[in-house]
Amino acid sequence: MDLGISGKNALVCGASRGLGKACALALAREGVNIVSRSVKIPQVELGLSNGARSGLVGFAAGLARQTVARNVTINNLLPGIFDSDAQYRHIRGMLTGTNKTFEEAYRERADASPARRYGDPAEFGAYCAFLCSSQSGYITGQSLLIDGGSYPGTF
Repeated sequence: MDLGISGKNALVCGASRGLGKACALALAREGVNIVSRSVKIPQVELGLSNGARSGLVGFAAGLARQTVARNVTINNLLPGIFDSDAQYRHIRGMLTGTNKTFEEAYRERADASPARRYGDPAEFGAYCAFLCSSQSGYITGQSLLIDGGSYPGTF
């Protein structure tokens, strides 16, 4: 499928590895000119309350409604567990105080997902590229899950 984005420009942050890199590669395969800026900084947990998260989602949705008439879409991609360096660091952190090996914890985490696997970063990149495509111009202000069915709600 021609996504209709060849020759467009994209700024991809965190494009040196993981999900950011997967997005940059998927967009580049579609002929998008990539500008990236990657700075290695420690990953921190923001610890946002449910209210703060809702506020951020609401802000993005409101901004999306203001920009869509100018062909600018804003969406949130909400990843589940993906086979990435960030996931490996997360699992290593979960091992403290347990008798589990990394391999055991890694497998248990995948088995707990309805898909029974980790997402492939290339899947995330393809989803990102599609959301940047001319075919998805009517999708805006959404928080879109790509989590192998892990979210238990119906929202």
